[in-house]
Amino acid sequence: MAADQPPSSSSGPEQPPQKSLSSKDAKKKKEEKKDEDLSEEDLALKQQLELYVERVQDTDPGVQKLALESMRQEIRSATSSMTSVPKPLKFLRPHYGTLKTFYEQMPESDLKKYLADVLSVLALTMSAEGERESLKYRLLGCDGEIGSWGHEYVRNLAGEIAQEFQKRQYEDMPIDALMELVQQIVAFHMKHNAEPEAVDLLMEVEDLDLLVEHVDSSNYKRACLYLTSSASYLPSPDDVLALDIAYTIYIKFDDLASALRVALHLDNSQYVKQVFASTDDILLKKQFSYIIGRHGLPLEVDEEIAADENDRDALQDIVNNTKLSEGYLALARDIEVMEAKSPDDIYKVHLIDGRASASSSLDSARQNLAATFVNAFVNAGFGQDKLMTAPAETSSGGSTGSWLFKNKEHGKASAAASLGMIHLWDVDSGLSQIDKYLHSNDNHVVAGALLGVGIVNCGIKNDCDPALALLIDFLDREDTTIRIGAILGLGITYAGTHKDELKVRLSNILGDPKTTLEVLVFAAISLGLVFVGSCNEEIAQSIIFALMDRSDAELGDALTRLLPVALGLLYLGKQVQKLLGICSHHLEKGETHQGPAVLGIALIAMAEELGADMAVRSLERLLQYGEQNIRRAVPLALGILCISNPKVTVMDTLSRLSHDADSEVSMAAIIALGLLGAGTNNARIATMLRNLSSYYYKEAGHLFCVRIAQGLVHLGKGLLTLSPYHSDRFLLCPMALAGLVTVLHACLDMKSIILGKYHYMLYALVLAMQPRMLMTVDEDLKPLSVPVRVGQAVDVVGQAGRPKTITGFQTHSTPVLLAAGERAELATEKYIPSTPVLEGYVILKVNPEYHEDH
Repeated sequence: MAADQPPSSSSGPEQPPQKSLSSKDAKKKKEEKKDEDLSEEDLALKQQLELYVERVQDTDPGVQKLALESMRQEIRSATSSMTSVPKPLKFLRPHYGTLKTFYEQMPESDLKKYLADVLSVLALTMSAEGERESLKYRLLGCDGEIGSWGHEYVRNLAGEIAQEFQKRQYEDMPIDALMELVQQIVAFHMKHNAEPEAVDLLMEVEDLDLLVEHVDSSNYKRACLYLTSSASYLPSPDDVLALDIAYTIYIKFDDLASALRVALHLDNSQYVKQVFASTDDILLKKQFSYIIGRHGLPLEVDEEIAADENDRDALQDIVNNTKLSEGYLALARDIEVMEAKSPDDIYKVHLIDGRASASSSLDSARQNLAATFVNAFVNAGFGQDKLMTAPAETSSGGSTGSWLFKNKEHGKASAAASLGMIHLWDVDSGLSQIDKYLHSNDNHVVAGALLGVGIVNCGIKNDCDPALALLIDFLDREDTTIRIGAILGLGITYAGTHKDELKVRLSNILGDPKTTLEVLVFAAISLGLVFVGSCNEEIAQSIIFALMDRSDAELGDALTRLLPVALGLLYLGKQVQKLLGICSHHLEKGETHQGPAVLGIALIAMAEELGADMAVRSLERLLQYGEQNIRRAVPLALGILCISNPKVTVMDTLSRLSHDADSEVSMAAIIALGLLGAGTNNARIATMLRNLSSYYYKEAGHLFCVRIAQGLVHLGKGLLTLSPYHSDRFLLCPMALAGLVTVLHACLDMKSIILGKYHYMLYALVLAMQPRMLMTVDEDLKPLSVPVRVGQAVDVVGQAGRPKTITGFQTHSTPVLLAAGERAELATEKYIPSTPVLEGYVILKVNPEYHEDH
């Protein structure tokens, strides 16, 4: 019989033992010994299978068919534990070569296909690495149900298809047969809750579109979650494709709020309009508007979005964030933190040892300036404080102006601008408070008031554009300070709006050779903020030309480092890294471009948790081995990486660095501690900063940084966050990131910029300030208190079944605060939320199927 023929060369190392070879002889003995170890049942099975192998090679087709049938039956019915190979496969291993040889000699027939199927399964454990025999025989065999051979077989096939696909593409061979198999495998995976494997296979064979027809209402959420999560790890353009498919699937299953989040992530206004057009439910449209308002997308609500004029106005109001201040104050009342706080309430001097009192005589103008910022950060958005808005007869003795004039020159600018921060988002009362300072005789006060106007309007859009009307006339004043105030004010108000009117006015300033360097830099930064992420060639060129026209002496100025930042903002989120590297290369004397590169690492790694953790480790290495200018940037990079997210490990690193011998490093670390705990009231960071304030009581510069950090930790009395991410860390608000980037680059040269006369650049942080609240409203958009569970978010991507999405939760009544990494879910069945992600404003609809149990 055919068994005596020498096995063909194709059968690799798994040939059946031959008596002629002495080594095989030994193997034979070993096998006999093994036979004795088998249980009777296994021995019977082994002999049975060997008989089948003999019979398959019989000349009678009837006998062959019966033997193949029986063998298939045995293999299919064999169950295996996860750790061991199924018994039939194990016992058939020695005969794999024999069967392969026989297969080659068989004439074409159904039986031959039958045998190919069996070989395909045997190849699962037998084929040599890289041979892809399982796939080869599958393609030669019958087209039976693929899942009948079990999950592991399908998984193995999918892996081999991916390799084969690449090879065939490379060699330009047809792939139709492969694609048919892919169809079967995807269908199998989708039926058996293995969406991630289906998606992976389709990505390998570059045919994600197939997914849309295979998902159903039971598994589309898991498939889309996997797609959107894996997008951050895919190279371009695959990431956009993955999100595109997710968008298509969400639209198909009418999960419009999720589709909108993907559309915003893709920055695709066409998709955003399409989401609005896909529904007539005005409540849903209002919910979409809340999401868009939070994201800061400048959207014109037109007829396509809502046909009825009243609806259009209502939606435009929500998109414009006009009610943000109202909601924020409602949250503050609910949590009972309306009472204004003074800087001393934050410093808590009485908790420190006796040293601190000595510092009060030190550089009091600098101390007052620090108090101005602390006051502005802590009372941000509350509309009242104890320094600037306190009525005249309070204990501060003297009128409101008195605090303003406790500051020197440019300090007055920051003091006047702090009014804008205190009245944040409340445009009407804010402008009426600031108005009186616009007519002051002191240029610094006017400049501060102009910046204040910009801050009040930050993120709030208004049909009558009060900021533009007020500020545009001041752009061409003689006085440099006033011009800077107006320019920065416009940049903050219109960040991300791509307003053409500003492009013209500010580009003119850039192109004017008479413009002083300071004004030039701020005009470039403002353009960068207004056109953030727009990749606008014209503006980029005008910034580059402005750079080329300047003399070397001017380029050596500390402020010049902000010009490349302005360029970077135009391309934010598009290709930052290369640009920052290139710009700083050419510009600066002495290699200082490494600082921005370190920040670049942090910006890129922020996008997802895993990258952030890895970046923290890389930054540790840079601290140990990096040059001085790299070390100076590391604390800031850590600060933005975990912004408003006080991780203990990062906190300890920064605490260590805050006592560093290099004063630039220690100052950066102190500011970074403030960023790390921004708006969290974190007690541990607050204690660290108090200790630092007594440690550095003689160092005016360090003390100023400590105060700023203290103000940041208690930002908005703990109701605000600086994190640019929202919507479950899925969406990045470009304006927020732009504000942070600007401030961080200014902090790279702390002594000349922040401690110099440009401390008002710290107000650019306002772009990133957002209430970290969950406010539930009813169908009339009135606050509605419902129980919600708030807990640590759990990553459930690719997990089987329906795992819980939060852990360690507590139940509260809304409105509630959400800390970094927390997620909320409704704790009642009575209402249905209009969006799956509970953050910011969420509209609740009454659940028609809910019955209260009496």
